[in-house]
Amino acid sequence: MRKDLVDALTSASNAPGTQLAHAALVIASIEYPRLEPEPYLRQLDAMGASAATFIREHVEETGDGSTLSCVRALNNFLFQEQGFQGNERYEDPRNSCLNEVLEHRTGIPITLSLVYMETARRAGLHIDGINFPGHFLVRCPDVGKRATSGLLIDPFHGGALLSEHDCRVLLQKHVGSEVAFSKSLLAPATRKEIIVRMLLNLKRIYVHMRSFPQARTVTELLVALTPSALSELRDRGLLAYHLNDVTGALRDLQTYLKLSSMSEMDKEAREEHDQIWEHVKTLRRRVAALN
Repeated sequence: MRKDLVDALTSASNAPGTQLAHAALVIASIEYPRLEPEPYLRQLDAMGASAATFIREHVEETGDGSTLSCVRALNNFLFQEQGFQGNERYEDPRNSCLNEVLEHRTGIPITLSLVYMETARRAGLHIDGINFPGHFLVRCPDVGKRATSGLLIDPFHGGALLSEHDCRVLLQKHVGSEVAFSKSLLAPATRKEIIVRMLLNLKRIYVHMRSFPQARTVTELLVALTPSALSELRDRGLLAYHLNDVTGALRDLQTYLKLSSMSEMDKEAREEHDQIWEHVKTLRRRVAALN
């Protein structure tokens, strides 16, 4: 694991302000190890400046400087002038990489939302990320009102404006009855929550592709950002197991078993615990055979 990658993402996650582009480009470097972030940051700066001009001219032409008017102008800029659009190929890691999204103008909900937020911020328009289950959204909040008020926007579908009913339908479509709708699902996401969601998406993709080295790298980053998340410690150990890293697998899986046994477990968790214990016994036998 490249320690510089962990350091770079930790630094980007803890930097002052709310910007996400640096962190997203660090994540993209898992797929593109030689990625240089500066050209893409300059591209976002240029887009933000152009968007600011586009919004200002729209306001001057229409005489309407409302939040709704500015959001519609930003939508026209990004989805009509710049040609950004959603891509249904969720299992393609390139759609999770900001450099690819900027180059090809296509991405999944969270990466298009990131472009939306970063462009808006540079254009002087505040946009929050919404960690909605199954489909990332954004909101342009009402100044001075509660955090869950304002315009809900779906960058994956051309900046469509959503009602609460639309969000209920979206939830049912993507997660079914697993999650009950509540307004708390529409709360603003922190920068760390957004970065973690990007990593979780990418980890799932790499595991599905059986790209275990990349999946392990993603999990290393998740452990660094969320050290109390036992599931990530477990997954790092299991990925090490698949990669025949006996030392790494034993370290993580034994620690996971120790820490997880301190909390109450339901039947499913107990079965998982027992399966991992079997992995640990196998690993110990391998170590003993080498001595």
